[in-house]
Amino acid sequence: MKRVAFLGAKKIGLECLTLLDAKKEEGQFSIDALFTDLTRNREANLKLIEFARARNIGIYEDIGSILSLPEFDYIISIQYSQILKREHIRRARKLAVNLHMAPLPEYRGCNQFSFAIVDGKREFGTTLHKMEEGIDNGDIIAESRFPIPENCFVQDLYEVTYQRSVELFDSHILKILTDRYTLTPQESLIAERGTKTIYRKDIGKLKEIDLGWDKDKIERHIRACSMPGFEPPYFMMNDRKVHFSL
Repeated sequence: MKRVAFLGAKKIGLECLTLLDAKKEEGQFSIDALFTDLTRNREANLKLIEFARARNIGIYEDIGSILSLPEFDYIISIQYSQILKREHIRRARKLAVNLHMAPLPEYRGCNQFSFAIVDGKREFGTTLHKMEEGIDNGDIIAESRFPIPENCFVQDLYEVTYQRSVELFDSHILKILTDRYTLTPQESLIAERGTKTIYRKDIGKLKEIDLGWDKDKIERHIRACSMPGFEPPYFMMNDRKVHFSL
């Protein structure tokens, strides 16, 4: 029986873990560990823990614990917040795989939805890729690409990507766990697709709007940075922030 460690967070983590659990018999694997971080997205991640506890899956809050556990055949990461080092990834005897909710290699890192809107992209995507040390730079296993809805806001793009990500996971994870996949190096696609790595701090740069910009650029930044629960975009007046209200 193949052993799987699941690293997950947020609502999508629970949805993917539920799908994975339903495929255990067909794929002849067991889910032996759940890693989730309660310092972020606590409410959603507590639901992951509740699901795991009901199925006697081992629960761990610190990725360092993986070093003291027996090796796994596969590690699956869905929106997991802690950074994995090489020694963590190597605890997967066959493969460590991550679901990155953006097209690769174009958008590595985070807040990719906002940057795609600001960049005026017409296509977006979601990707399953091999985990390697570094930021979202492992070989591509499977991807789904789709048009960005016209004049969409960042939440709209997130919701479309969320659904496509769940569908991608559902349709490919059993193939991955039964070794029916191929790997495409991201480096072979950079010339055609381009690449950008976005860090968490970078989103702040998008929110400050210069009223001297042309109308289309201002509109893109507003759509890209107006997300419920987060600081809205703004312009500066007399050294004070004036937020855009929708």
